Amino acid sequence: MRSRLAAVVYVPLALVILLLGMLYASSVTRAHQQEVFLDRLRDTSYLVLPARQAILADDPSLVAGDLERYRQVYGIGAAVVDQAGATVAAEGIEVQDYAERHAALAGRRAEMRETFWPWDAQRTVVAEPIFDGGDLVGALVTSSDGGKVQRAIWNSWALLAAAGAVIALLALVLADRTAGWLLRPVRAVDQAMEKMGDGRLDERIPPSTGPPELRQVVSRFNEMAERVEHLMRRQQEFVANASHELRNPLSALMLRVESLALSVPPEGADDVAHVRAEAERMAQILDALLLLADGSSMSAAQPVDVADLVARRVEGRRILDPDRELRLTTPGGEVLGTVDPTALESAFDTVVENAIKFAPESEPIDVSVVRAAGSIEVVVRDHGPGVPADQLERLTERFWRSPGHSSVRGSGLGLAIASELLAELGGGLRLELPDDGGLRVCLQVPAWEEGT
Repeated sequence: MRSRLAAVVYVPLALVILLLGMLYASSVTRAHQQEVFLDRLRDTSYLVLPARQAILADDPSLVAGDLERYRQVYGIGAAVVDQAGATVAAEGIEVQDYAERHAALAGRRAEMRETFWPWDAQRTVVAEPIFDGGDLVGALVTSSDGGKVQRAIWNSWALLAAAGAVIALLALVLADRTAGWLLRPVRAVDQAMEKMGDGRLDERIPPSTGPPELRQVVSRFNEMAERVEHLMRRQQEFVANASHELRNPLSALMLRVESLALSVPPEGADDVAHVRAEAERMAQILDALLLLADGSSMSAAQPVDVADLVARRVEGRRILDPDRELRLTTPGGEVLGTVDPTALESAFDTVVENAIKFAPESEPIDVSVVRAAGSIEVVVRDHGPGVPADQLERLTERFWRSPGHSSVRGSGLGLAIASELLAELGGGLRLELPDDGGLRVCLQVPAWEEGT
């Protein structure tokens, strides 16, 4: 973005520099030509006097010596013609080759020709009429090579180009610095948002950053950050209070279960063990959900046999709902994944609960554990009504429920919670619509590798 903004600033500056350079180059070219032309006019003014005397006395020798010395010293040819156009004296030029003599013989003084460019170099010709008491008696013509003025123009242009390059470079640096200054608040906001996304809610931006017009953005961002930090603190306080209030009755329940285990006959020991296990899992689920709501990370990932974990959760679900058929398919041996077992259990139970809720009781729920490239997938497939394809991506949004299933009890949080739990683990949740109906949910967790 900085380069694009610098280009927006630099291109107009470059165009202005180029336009000014072209105008100045034209002015320099004309100045050199004018200097040479005026110099030739001064020379002709000096030579007019002996030329007039030579014409009036009909003696070419009166001017021939001056013309020869002039050519030897300056390398400029010159010629004198009388009123009829006949050559009186000439040195280094054929006066008949120059049409400028006609204007001089008509009484008009020489005028500087239109500006020419250095690659269009021509000879500089000056024709001056010669008067005697107001009567035209002849003309003086001088012709000099344009190479000298051409070289002078090229040298001036070279200096101008070098100065233009330096100015263009300085303009580029100025445009880059200006773009950086203008974008400084944008970069500061971006960096601050990245740090806030990493959990540093106390990140703020100095209010004096950037131009005055963008400081308002910085001020609004700091105000927003203050409100976000305040709301997050209130949420964390609520989580701490809720944790305390929920743990007390759960602890009391677990104590009553332990007391009940001492008085239950042996044939009821399995039921008590299941109740104890579910109470312990409830405590683990509470920890996972509180961590999720608090915005903290889950416990350290560890190698977990995903197939064994899923098998235990399927068995627990069968005990709770013996009339529901759950079909489990797992590969042989251990299927190790890098995962927090509590979080994976919570996500899996949520997905299975969702499948049971929407699938007909007569239809089975298919559960499978699959090894994939670099990951482990737990696939839960139901044979329910499914959802329209355009609603599939919205199933993981919090509190969103399909309009076609509004009569089914639920909060719209199940798949959203499962998706967030898996994202915390470095995995994900993928939803698919099978061709024969229903919904397929794939829970993905990273595969365990030695050294991870």
